[in-house]
Amino acid sequence: MNLPTTCLGPKLSFTRVVDSEAHLTTFQTQMMLTGGFDAVYCKMLMSTLSGAALEWFISLPDEHITSFDQFATLFREQYLVNKAPVRLSYDVFDFMQYQGESMKDYLNRFAIQLVRLKPTDEAMIVHAFVKGMLPGPFSESLLRVYLIA
Repeated sequence: MNLPTTCLGPKLSFTRVVDSEAHLTTFQTQMMLTGGFDAVYCKMLMSTLSGAALEWFISLPDEHITSFDQFATLFREQYLVNKAPVRLSYDVFDFMQYQGESMKDYLNRFAIQLVRLKPTDEAMIVHAFVKGMLPGPFSESLLRVYLIA
């Protein structure tokens, strides 16, 4: 099956360094814009592989892959060790403000971590945020408010 001429393809490359699940998610998100059939998805995913990952794909027996779901499963299994470790809510306590980092930048980085971790305990989130702040007048005032409440 030939690829549609309007199909630009995904703008990413898998080299065995990144999380295979993240690669598949990014790939599928980009491919949703182009549409296409199972065969198109398979060919386009193959085009994102490079280095040892491409060698792995080439080593598969001819006609071994019959659907994109099967390809994605094989890909996940092959690169399972690349899967990012599951982060837990209390991992947010390891998050600290950098020396010289503005409060706005720290807050933005902290917010990104919250999205990734999905903690639900508001008091824990506030405590972790304050704990990670560098000492100073602002953090001390927050601590006073937090301890009084």
